[in-house]
Amino acid sequence: MMQASSQTMGAPSLARSSSLIFIRAAPSLMRSSRFCSSASSLFLTAAAASTWVSALNSASTNSSFLSSTPTIFAAALQPSCSHYWLSRQARSLCVASNTGGMAGTETSNAVEREILVQHLLVKEDQLHLLLDLQRRIIQEGADLSDLVEEYSLCPSKSEGGMLGWVAKGQLVPEFEEAAFSAPLNKLVRVKTKHGWHLVQVLSEREASTLKGIQPEELHILMQDLCFREEAQLIDVREPDEISIAAIGGFKPYPLSQFGQWAPTITEDLEPAKDTYLLCHHGVRSMQAAMWLKSQGFKRLFNVVGGIHAYATRVDESITKY
Repeated sequence: MMQASSQTMGAPSLARSSSLIFIRAAPSLMRSSRFCSSASSLFLTAAAASTWVSALNSASTNSSFLSSTPTIFAAALQPSCSHYWLSRQARSLCVASNTGGMAGTETSNAVEREILVQHLLVKEDQLHLLLDLQRRIIQEGADLSDLVEEYSLCPSKSEGGMLGWVAKGQLVPEFEEAAFSAPLNKLVRVKTKHGWHLVQVLSEREASTLKGIQPEELHILMQDLCFREEAQLIDVREPDEISIAAIGGFKPYPLSQFGQWAPTITEDLEPAKDTYLLCHHGVRSMQAAMWLKSQGFKRLFNVVGGIHAYATRVDESITKY
């Protein structure tokens, strides 16, 4: 049973303005998707509050991975899964329950909002400690980030307790109910099977959507001149691939050149516009779509099956490779 209460607190001080993110994909995924032509890692700089995403390919959950994942997310990860998305910066997690989600099978985020969450975790028998920490924040002006580093049992303590932007379905039920019911900038305490949490919601935003679009649907849309002019069409394949097969109107944003175009992506493109992503089979474009979603792009569409499916089912004049 959830037990929660709230107290008004001052505006929180946000964590560092930027951090170094290490995004790594499993070698087998790297080879199959041409994620990077000569290396298996990318070093990126991002806003500290952003939830950066990478694809990790695994046959089952492993203990070392779980040990660095916040308790409230690890619980959701425990069932065996073949793919999961991890932000090293915030160590926030969404679980893809099957390979279809990674390959571009239609997915959607139907939630109305996402929240930016920070928390502190203590043991179940340490409610007195939690109450004292809450008092220190409210009455003495103590900083939650500092208390997290000293007292929290969650691996997210290394990030000041920041869990990043989260949507419903990513957290254990009791924590989720408390967090999504909490007013902004108020302390909420809640008990889960992992212990007592002191939670604050720093901000909220309209939730982005990420859906799969079938090649036939895309083909119909492409016949409309207004669609071609208004929609943002992105092809994340490599130049040598695009030279073999391409769909008119799609602009190249090769993932191997991510470091070049990523820093200015929100200037080059408009996050509020409909954005369509294409690759060979739908895997790399899903990776890119997940990252764009974390950067505030609101309406994203991944072409299911990629250009291969488009060439097979819609336009046989396009070369298959």
